[in-house]
Amino acid sequence: MNAQLIPVPEERQSQRERRVPRHIGFIPDGNRRWALQHGLATEQGYASGIAPGVALFEACKVLGIEEVSVFGSTQDNTRRPTVQAQQFRASCVVFAQEISRRGAALLVLGDERSTQFPVELAGFRTRQGKGIKVNFLVNYGWEWDLDGLKEGGLRSADVSRLDLKVRWGGGRRLSGFLPVQSVYADIFVLDALWPDFEPQHLDTALAWLGQQDRTLGG
Repeated sequence: MNAQLIPVPEERQSQRERRVPRHIGFIPDGNRRWALQHGLATEQGYASGIAPGVALFEACKVLGIEEVSVFGSTQDNTRRPTVQAQQFRASCVVFAQEISRRGAALLVLGDERSTQFPVELAGFRTRQGKGIKVNFLVNYGWEWDLDGLKEGGLRSADVSRLDLKVRWGGGRRLSGFLPVQSVYADIFVLDALWPDFEPQHLDTALAWLGQQDRTLGG
């Protein structure tokens, strides 16, 4: 699959004072709606989300964020029509391989025993690389994650607690995204659909986080 990647400058032009969290989670929702709005088949929306994902990854590197987690696909997503499932798996593979090439310390989290897990990503089931940590959830399920406790620990045990979650597409749901690590995460929702990502979205989320009173229950 060919995808034109958005070029991102080495340094951001604006470096306003902001609270830079250590770990951010991203839910890139709205690909299918975006495709329909642009007269495309729903499955064509997934490939349109690859370049924004790479741009977001580069923006996080520039800001010095230590760890990010990205929702690629869930086990529930596999119930979608076959052509959609094939396309989001293929898009996940392209994205993962590209950010690995760009220096991510990549860990892919998901049930690799399933035929829905891309075989191309099997080598990333243990973290590979030494750059910014990226936890990429592919064929992930919160029950699958918690079932690891029966064997001694969460299957996402290598993932730290989240400080912030940013969700595109207007949904006000966690959608089962790393429930244990999310216990004290602030959640920022954008109505913009994911393929319409702009760097300002991240700036806005960080500015909003800086206004929150993060007592963590204390």
